Amino acid sequence: MLLGFAAGAVPVSNIAARWLRGTDLRQVGTGTVSGTGLARVAGARAVMVAGVFELAKGALGPFVAGEAPWPRALAGAAAVVGHNWSPWLGGAGGRGVAPSMGALLVSAPVGAALLAGGLVAGRLLGETALGCLASYVCLVPVARRVHGPSGALAAGALLVPVLLKRLTGNEPARRPLVRAYAYRLLFDRDTLSRAPGARNGAGGGPS
Repeated sequence: MLLGFAAGAVPVSNIAARWLRGTDLRQVGTGTVSGTGLARVAGARAVMVAGVFELAKGALGPFVAGEAPWPRALAGAAAVVGHNWSPWLGGAGGRGVAPSMGALLVSAPVGAALLAGGLVAGRLLGETALGCLASYVCLVPVARRVHGPSGALAAGALLVPVLLKRLTGNEPARRPLVRAYAYRLLFDRDTLSRAPGARNGAGGGPS
């Protein structure tokens, strides 16, 4: 778990943005340290390279944990926690999708494919957050059906920090709270009146 958290906490996208463009992703767009933010400032090639490292940092803990279901699941979840609330960024971070995919590549590969499919479908439809949410809803039952209880455990452990970050965002929710949290859950932002790229409490980058 410690190794997973330490690896997950490395802010790969922010390091790449600073190195290539001298930009802190916390200060642009949604303020989310994600592949989406990196793409805006540095382009697709940077995202592809950084994405490999984002997947790897999610996979490291579960790989070292071996075949034992609980340690493997908790190591993957710890990587997502480190990514979403990185101590190197003062508690800022991404949305946990990329490290979740990396962890699932080790523990439940069909889950990684499902998350990737939701991400791609959401981008094609212009609403990445909804595509990711659809994959989250299906993740545990599909992982259980294909990989058994250990797959469901790995998927469920990852969803806890992923959904928690989606609800809490980067800033406190605006009132009314019920509407704000509903929009965050569905669209990963505070209100529909704000463009996905506008900075708000929830942020828009799903990585």
